[in-house]
Amino acid sequence: MEQRITPLSRIYLVLIFFILYAPIFFLVFYSFNSGGTMYNFKSFTLDWYKELFQDSRLLIIVLNTLVIALVSSLFATIIGTLGALGIHSIRKRQTKNTLLSLNNVLIVSPDVIIGASFLILFTMAGIKLGMYSVLLSHIAFSIPIVVLMVLPKLSEMSPTLIDAARDLGASQWNVLTKVILPFITPGIFAGFFMALTYSLDDFAVTFFVTGNGFTTLSVEIYSLARRGISLNINALSALLFLFTLVLVVVYYFISHRNRPGRWGGKK
Repeated sequence: MEQRITPLSRIYLVLIFFILYAPIFFLVFYSFNSGGTMYNFKSFTLDWYKELFQDSRLLIIVLNTLVIALVSSLFATIIGTLGALGIHSIRKRQTKNTLLSLNNVLIVSPDVIIGASFLILFTMAGIKLGMYSVLLSHIAFSIPIVVLMVLPKLSEMSPTLIDAARDLGASQWNVLTKVILPFITPGIFAGFFMALTYSLDDFAVTFFVTGNGFTTLSVEIYSLARRGISLNINALSALLFLFTLVLVVVYYFISHRNRPGRWGGKK
């Protein structure tokens, strides 16, 4: 039976979403304030955004952030997909559950612990902190996310599809490329976009492993905020929130694309 949302539940949902999004909308609203403060809105202006786009150093940081996010998400998607295939192929339930638990531990572990661990690892390995340390860290913490996105699609796939392909003479490579990968493509894309979102938003891990003049957008926003209140921070945060929101919407539609009876999927 379809459950109806009671008026009390609606009020509760509205209250929760208000608490979550009100500070963000407050920040975005004052990014258009010509008064230069967060408490007295004088008139609408785009000066803070213009000033933002005229800052060459900040544009380089944005480029660095996008490069790190795209490259780390790409590598994490490839490795995570292979990992999901490997876990799915394991027949022994206890071994599979152990690997899944180890994968999930990396997701629920505090970012501070993960960041400190990477810092110790790079220091012991003699890797200089900078672009490569940030890239390796982002790849590492994005892999478990991709695994969790791909595994459900593998579980949905009927073994008879693979058996039918083999009966028709398909090789192991053909089964992988023409049967398995096309079926789990929505999960792969969902994992990529989730990894991209996590990489763009990450602060704690990046804060530990960045160095040598290299920084990302989240760390730069933090350093700007410590210097004092400036509406440049509002404009920068508003653009970052908008970009992240677009990624989440794209991920939502991709994850629902092949759901039966929805978004044009097969019924």
